[in-house]
Amino acid sequence: MNARFWAGLRHLTDLRITLPTSLASIYLGVAVSASDGPISAFWLAVTVLAFFAVEVAKEAWGDIFDYDTGDDLAVAPTDRTRFSGGDRVLVDHLLSHRQASGIAVVFALAGLALGATIVLWREPSALWIGILGFGLAWSYNGPPLRLSYRGFGELDVAVCYGPLIALSTYLIQAHRLSWEVFWLSLPLGITIAAFLWVNEFPDFDADRTTSKRNLVVRLGRGTAARVLPLPYLAALAILVTLPSVGLPRTVWLAALFVPPATYACFHAWRAPDTFYRSKPVQPAALLAFLLYSLGAGTGVLLG
Repeated sequence: MNARFWAGLRHLTDLRITLPTSLASIYLGVAVSASDGPISAFWLAVTVLAFFAVEVAKEAWGDIFDYDTGDDLAVAPTDRTRFSGGDRVLVDHLLSHRQASGIAVVFALAGLALGATIVLWREPSALWIGILGFGLAWSYNGPPLRLSYRGFGELDVAVCYGPLIALSTYLIQAHRLSWEVFWLSLPLGITIAAFLWVNEFPDFDADRTTSKRNLVVRLGRGTAARVLPLPYLAALAILVTLPSVGLPRTVWLAALFVPPATYACFHAWRAPDTFYRSKPVQPAALLAFLLYSLGAGTGVLLG
């Protein structure tokens, strides 16, 4: 295998991009579980590896599907950013179609094997939430649902990286589900979906050309920028009410997400067509959901 293959594999497994979304949700599940009792470090490690494997498989699937539809090929060089336009391992000829497919299969099988290990030796009821998660990971780009092409990709992301991962993490540790985890993770899912929303602006022309009907394409850049504050306001509204469902008031530390979210909304509003070329709005949106997770999880532990 040549240097291009290893460069392509590094792109797909880049921990700076691949793991933050999963770890943010895992942290919330672990924080609530730790407040209830001891944590199994071994099963936590298995959980992290399982989600990492599925995440890499999803990245590879996404590059394959977006390459085959011509979406990634249609992204102009001036619109390419670190956070949007796909991993581009096929567009930049780092991997062949067959190699990308092979990586997707290997990591998907690894994720399934780790999931089966959890079901057989730790928590049998994790089977159903695992099936749902794997199905949503595939369906983000894959047929027949192709959710990201039909305007439901943001909802898919909100469900997966909010309640689903947090609840499954808690279930594996505590052997039961938790309404506290659900409500705590709901704003996280919303802020992660907002991060995806911001990342759709640079790809607007390419997505519109290839009929990828995400929310930014459906609304148009100008309207999408004006509507962007709404998910952040919804997340903040839920955060304010969390003590009423039994969580400590220290979860309000999660309000740390407000400054970077405000920054992202302000600059997207000012220049919806070009903000990503001159302002770090995408990193700010990434920071927003990471700070929500850090603040909320730490608030639970402190409370």
